[in-house]
Amino acid sequence: MPAYVIVGVDVLDEEAGLAYAAIAQPSILSHGGRYLVAGPTPEPVEGTWDFSRFLVIEFPDMARIQEWYDSPEYRRARQIRKDAAQVRMLFAEGSPPEGFSLPA
Repeated sequence: MPAYVIVGVDVLDEEAGLAYAAIAQPSILSHGGRYLVAGPTPEPVEGTWDFSRFLVIEFPDMARIQEWYDSPEYRRARQIRKDAAQVRMLFAEGSPPEGFSLPA
């Protein structure tokens, strides 16, 4: 079942952010990830979203997310972004097409 990486980002250092992206993007793609959403955070419909950029990345399954996240190239990318960006990241498994089950 597909799994997703949901990311909120505030870039503090554009140059280092670009260096991070140059490593992170090929790493994501090489581990089977594909970008579903990537760009400025849209205006929220409800509540607040306090980060400037928003990404949703789909992977074939949760195991591939873990493989990507723990890979040497992505560990290197995380070191580059350490002081360049504030990142909030969630891993979430997809649901079946019919949605989730309601309690009885």
